[in-house]
Amino acid sequence: MTELKMSRLAFLSARELAAKIRAKEISSLELTEHFINRIEQLDDDINAVVVRDFDRAMAAASKADKQLTAGDITGPLHGVPVTVKEAFNIAGLATTWGIPSLKDNIADADAEVVKRFKQAGAVFLGKTNVPYVLGDFQSYNDIYGVTNNPWDTSRSPGGSSGGSAAALAAGLCALEAGSDIAGSIRVPAHFCGLYGHKPTWGVVPDQGHALPGAIAPPDLAVVGPMARSIEDLKLAMNLLAGAQPLNQPGWQLRLPRPDKNSLGEYKVAIWSGDEIAPVDEETTARAVGIGETLAKLGANVSDRARPDIDFKKNQAIYSSLLWPLMTAGATDEQYLQARQLAESIPPGDLSDSAIAARARALSHRDWLLYNNQREYLRYAWREFFDEWDILICPVFSVPAFTHDHSPIEQRRLTVNGVSQEYFQSIFWAGVSTVSYLPSTVFPTGLSRNALPIGLQAISAEYNDYITMDFVNLLTKQIGGFQAPPGYEA
Repeated sequence: MTELKMSRLAFLSARELAAKIRAKEISSLELTEHFINRIEQLDDDINAVVVRDFDRAMAAASKADKQLTAGDITGPLHGVPVTVKEAFNIAGLATTWGIPSLKDNIADADAEVVKRFKQAGAVFLGKTNVPYVLGDFQSYNDIYGVTNNPWDTSRSPGGSSGGSAAALAAGLCALEAGSDIAGSIRVPAHFCGLYGHKPTWGVVPDQGHALPGAIAPPDLAVVGPMARSIEDLKLAMNLLAGAQPLNQPGWQLRLPRPDKNSLGEYKVAIWSGDEIAPVDEETTARAVGIGETLAKLGANVSDRARPDIDFKKNQAIYSSLLWPLMTAGATDEQYLQARQLAESIPPGDLSDSAIAARARALSHRDWLLYNNQREYLRYAWREFFDEWDILICPVFSVPAFTHDHSPIEQRRLTVNGVSQEYFQSIFWAGVSTVSYLPSTVFPTGLSRNALPIGLQAISAEYNDYITMDFVNLLTKQIGGFQAPPGYEA
């Protein structure tokens, strides 16, 4: 294949690349070499693919070509080069979650997500960067350094799947998998102009995405696909969704399939912003504009329809269930400090920071009470989605922000000229996370500062294919992924 044609390969979809390999227009080995060359030439400025496994990738690609010659096609990703978030185990590679003390933690088995991609024929180039303990909207740590956004290297690509998003946006791989508990798939997709899907909780097995010794699936957290096209996102969900290994003998998954053929058949609620977590004016306008586009196409659109939920209380429940998980690995000393801080906070202090501080030392009794309150939220959402098909809302308060590595408790974000707490935007992740709802993030174009703006389409539990099919139809109207300047060739 000529260099001119080779230069166009990096941004083809994984489906298109797989088709070219099957048609023998390009070999897996050639394609793998192409992506390796791009990583070596372009990744110094981004620092996305921080764990590189090029020798084994070349061997796997060579094997894929031999299998194809013998008429043996492994699956829909046969010979396609991919990467995966560093938090997933790949046998023989370190899994650190950005924690320096785990730099020598070498996995002895593949994560379930990695197994399923390999079973589909994917070739793994390596793993992509994350923040320390996956706990930030930025992706940097003392082991691998800082990952930059290819749209503007002075800005964050998001977190915690920031390396995943940066690699995809820069054309360093064909497909990715991330994880999400507080927007860790969705925020990077928004910041980098990609598609990302936060599945319904429990739909995609998460074995092998955990710190050493942890094997039980955690509450709230999910793993899911990230891609440059909605078709690739759906392909990846087809491969990844299914039973947890322990559930396989008696558990089946039958996700509802789309029954609509046009956007005009949908009932869509638009939630463009909220005083609980104010949103950048351009992002608000983008959500309003999407609603206007849908209305012109015949959809039933409302900017007032909401479930019967007090969202301030929703946020408190989410925070109270989230922070115990985020601090589950704390030392005894750290936990004691958290308890002392929680006990020092006046009972009447209901600020976000106070709720989070109490949650870090939450008793199991109190967790059960919050879990029971969560069940009311789930029923309220079920009733809402009996009437409405989709809810569209922001992912984060602003587009990609400039790097800020000051102490996390001191950080602030400026939204419409007003300073707000760094984690205040987590509200938009919690809207769907606390109630286990699926959410598909989609690009809507660029801001005035030439930064991507993404929104999320949310639906009822298990309506994963409904949100993705809706986004597929919408993409045909508003356009999709754009390559960042300087990375197209």
